[in-house]
Amino acid sequence: MPVTAVTTDPDALTLTVIADFTAPKRRLWDAYLDPRQLERFWGPPEYPATFLRHDAHPGGLSQYYMTSPEGERFHGYWRWVSVDAPDSFEVRDGFAHDDGTPNTDLPEGRMVLDFAETALGSRVTITSHFGSLEEMEQILAMGQVEGMREAMGQIDAVLEDLASFAAGRGAELQLIGDTQARVSRVIRGTVEQVWRAHMDPELLRRWQLGPDGWSMPVCEVATEAGQRYRSGWENTADGQRFGFTGVAKEVSAPYRSVTTEAMWTPEDPDAANSPETLNEMTLTPVEGGTLLSLLITYPDAETREMILATGMVDGMEASYARLEGEVLAG
Repeated sequence: MPVTAVTTDPDALTLTVIADFTAPKRRLWDAYLDPRQLERFWGPPEYPATFLRHDAHPGGLSQYYMTSPEGERFHGYWRWVSVDAPDSFEVRDGFAHDDGTPNTDLPEGRMVLDFAETALGSRVTITSHFGSLEEMEQILAMGQVEGMREAMGQIDAVLEDLASFAAGRGAELQLIGDTQARVSRVIRGTVEQVWRAHMDPELLRRWQLGPDGWSMPVCEVATEAGQRYRSGWENTADGQRFGFTGVAKEVSAPYRSVTTEAMWTPEDPDAANSPETLNEMTLTPVEGGTLLSLLITYPDAETREMILATGMVDGMEASYARLEGEVLAG
């Protein structure tokens, strides 16, 4: 088992868990910052985790739930306090209601993760700080130590599976629940470069084109919350046109943007004529580049199936490959 030491200190109100691995420190760090990897070990095997949001920067927020064998969901959150990559990060962690809001009936704690190199690989030290002895005893009685041992026992398999998460793989689709989908891609470039490529109209026109044979004559970007954007494409062979429009709900440069999205037609470019989605893009620095995670929430399962069936993910991969090869490479 990776867990090599567990120490409780009632005087300091802390629980410290130490785990050792043969993987390099950066590999271990990335496993915690990449929601695709974190989902594979944050919950015990019989209570797998699903991360709906994972903002690995100060002021960011992570939201997740664990699913019991009976299908019941238990929600939690992290509020990111500090990040010193790849050495440590600190979060406030707590329990949440089904809608993601904090459950104040249960205590919120402070959790610090320290990453270090060792002679055999790497070590993570997780220190949980409690607000009182009563809170500490309450959480321990809920099985926190046993749950962490079982959960962290899965990390070795994740660390060995580097190929599934490394740069060079195409855009990957993950279905979440009945109405959400997450598209993930490691892009060879810094967070700042990838962010600028999404916010600069001249750069967008060079790469966000989908399959070959399309141009982007309409490119109005929303760089602040409340602004409306419009994107329009034209097929250079037959003149076919389509586009998307929406409103920026959140813009937190250079890590996160949230927008609505619906289609428009050339005949009525100011009106949406398709079901609206909510698109949450998060950028996270990882080894080899920047992890782009796009969580899309559809109005219903049928709409999700219809839109994904258009080959959307293949078109996104063509654009991301162009971003790497023709924009960031230069």
